[in-house]
Amino acid sequence: MPTAILTQPGLHVRLTSQRLEVHGPHPETGEETLLRPIPLHDLERIVAGEDVHFTSPALAELLRRGIPIQIFSWEGRFLGGFLPALQPAGRTRLRQYQRILDPDFTLTVARRIVAAKLYNQRRVLQRLLANRTAAGSDDPALDNVRQTLDQLEQLFPPIRQSRSLDELRGFEGLATARYFQAWATFLPAEFPFERRSTRPPHNPVNACISFAATLLYSEATAFCHAHGLDPALGTLHLPDDGRWSLALDLIEPFRPALVEALALDLFSHKILNHSHFENRDGGCFLNPDGRRKFFLQYERRMEREFLSETVGHRTTLRQQLENQATLFKTALENPDAFEPFLIN
Repeated sequence: MPTAILTQPGLHVRLTSQRLEVHGPHPETGEETLLRPIPLHDLERIVAGEDVHFTSPALAELLRRGIPIQIFSWEGRFLGGFLPALQPAGRTRLRQYQRILDPDFTLTVARRIVAAKLYNQRRVLQRLLANRTAAGSDDPALDNVRQTLDQLEQLFPPIRQSRSLDELRGFEGLATARYFQAWATFLPAEFPFERRSTRPPHNPVNACISFAATLLYSEATAFCHAHGLDPALGTLHLPDDGRWSLALDLIEPFRPALVEALALDLFSHKILNHSHFENRDGGCFLNPDGRRKFFLQYERRMEREFLSETVGHRTTLRQQLENQATLFKTALENPDAFEPFLIN
């Protein structure tokens, strides 16, 4: 069990020997009872709601074992993380600061990130199109998907030859807009998707995309910290107050493989329906029951093993996300070492 998800209100987490014990109200009697033990030896992270209580010994043991906690508010907003003490990485940070000020380095790395994202967007559409075609569909909208694939293919040369970050971001925005237009073709009719909307998301599809991206972003931020990197200093995303730009960079190629693919599965397989969403604060958001289902599917996808043609062995999306932080750190000395994540 790499991740423990604790979102039920009123839970108390205590340390007993080599395990955590989660106490809370019994579903039928309401009396305080032991709901589940969690062995620490196979725990890698905890996702917790803001009203879950941890004892000091439990927190201390999690720190000792290097197990982070991600904390979410009752409405599903990521509040922050509880991270183990970090080892000083002055030399790595100094080199990163120097590299981020080097326009050749930032443009080289950013080009690779955008090219990898475009490659993964095309692979997702190709797979969806192949599955729909194999099922015998004669939907005329599939012709638009084929046209989009050709259009995306034509964007590789200008992306790889971009002369500035602004020019590169323009091509990235164009590719993503075309991709989402084609991707929406495969959604069930009861969950339309006209455009990408954030802060707030305006419909259930956007709500799922935003929530998955938030989870991925928080994990990438933690991996950057763990490997001595400053997650605020990115290449494609300019450093700015209030965001972890490097974490945003590293998750870009994972968006098609995880964020959008997961959202599509949730609706296509009827895991989520309209009862799992609520309208508030001018937007549409997952409700508590929807978030519980979402967390479960997110974890399954992040921990599912697959044989990667790029790395040549079995791995998981979570392992590959951490590997991106490792590769970026290596690229501070050897930019050619940075190879963004690619779908098979």
